Amino acid sequence: MARRTVAVVAAVVLMVEAVGIALLNWILGLVVEHQDMSLADLDPGAMTIATWVAGGLICLYLLGCGVVLLRMAITDLPPGRFARILLITCAVTHGLLGAFAVGLVGWPAFTFMMVVLGLIVLSLFSYDGERAEAVDGGRKQDGSPVGPAPTTSA
Repeated sequence: MARRTVAVVAAVVLMVEAVGIALLNWILGLVVEHQDMSLADLDPGAMTIATWVAGGLICLYLLGCGVVLLRMAITDLPPGRFARILLITCAVTHGLLGAFAVGLVGWPAFTFMMVVLGLIVLSLFSYDGERAEAVDGGRKQDGSPVGPAPTTSA
């Protein structure tokens, strides 16, 4: 029961973070658009578009991770290979961003990143037991098979 709650909380946090990142990049794009300077002879319009595209891609990435966690919570099944890799990359990204955030933004940003990292890792590890059961003989503890029944060919 607790693993579903952790997965839902992690999904909600990632989705809120995705919206926050998208809004932040939208505002930064507007600031760059209204300035009268260029950075290394780059067009402010190009920088604006790049900021909005980057914000949109990061938003989609975080929303995808949130959807994977929400699916895990709803179905109470461990993630597949692609979903697992997606969540691992999300955890590593939050760890790296937390390390950078402590020097650039401060300890509250570091704390937030580490909380999100912990939620993702806890979600991954809480569903890891079922994956091990599926590999270990294909049976649950009560003796019932894990997954669909095997078929025999004639």
